[in-house]
Amino acid sequence: MACIAITIATSFLSQNYGGPQLLYALLIGLSLHVIYDREVIKPGVDFCAKNMLRLGVAFLGIRITFSDIAAIGLSTGLMLVIAVTATVCLGFILAKLLNLSTDSGLIAGGSVGICGASAALAIASVLPKTKDNERFTLLVVVGVTILSSLAMVIYPFLLQAMDISPLFAGIFLGATIHDVAQVVAAGMIFGPEAGDVATVVKLFRVALLLPVVLFISVFLGAQTSSKKLGWASLRLIPNFLLGFMALSVVASMQILPLPTIESISDLSRWMLVIAIAASGVKTSFKELGKLGWKPVLMLLVETIFIASIGFAFIRVV
Repeated sequence: MACIAITIATSFLSQNYGGPQLLYALLIGLSLHVIYDREVIKPGVDFCAKNMLRLGVAFLGIRITFSDIAAIGLSTGLMLVIAVTATVCLGFILAKLLNLSTDSGLIAGGSVGICGASAALAIASVLPKTKDNERFTLLVVVGVTILSSLAMVIYPFLLQAMDISPLFAGIFLGATIHDVAQVVAAGMIFGPEAGDVATVVKLFRVALLLPVVLFISVFLGAQTSSKKLGWASLRLIPNFLLGFMALSVVASMQILPLPTIESISDLSRWMLVIAIAASGVKTSFKELGKLGWKPVLMLLVETIFIASIGFAFIRVV
């Protein structure tokens, strides 16, 4: 109810005073972080930030057709593979330079390169279960969420100031911001077209989670991890990604009437606003100070690195 109340308030603000509804939701949510510690609030906020987000992204697939995906191009897909691979490798190198464990570098690099907190947890699941790994994973989850939230606010306005087209803005946002929710929000802040492109690009990065996790498990984590490989590893593919793809197929087939498509799209938008409000309520900037300088430096360098790749691509192409 708290998240829905924030969403209704942001709808009123956006309709009557202008400005992006998702940004209002984030800012109001951040200002109400104090309510997150209440037992009657916390479970619902967690549900909205996780489950509502995944449903919203899945339903967003009704707006994306195969022609939209094809418009991104082979070069963009290749850039994303290179960016993700290079960022994970950078995490490995930074861990060596900062005298941290290899596992720490892989967790941090994967979280920035692929899909934020979800990637950090997935990679940690196939690495040895040590106290240091568990603690570092939690630190990365907090740090990457905060950095992703900052990027969500800063990147769209920088791109608008540089007069970047919606297509290339969407590619940059989808290729560089860590968490799915923040990518969708940043795209919508820039504009609807950029939002659709950013979502497709980001979900391509999310799809790379499976091969990355399998590679780490086979070559670095399998011998000491209790996780077993095989077809069960397909469960690493997020359900919302499968739902997004299924609805994209339906949209491409053009078998649903336009009012139904618009209704699903509106439902998706409301779910995403609720999820962003919940993410704001959950986020505490004070937690960043508890990370220590080494993890913060790793995440910052990796964030700047992948942003540089994305920016160089949209400038060259």
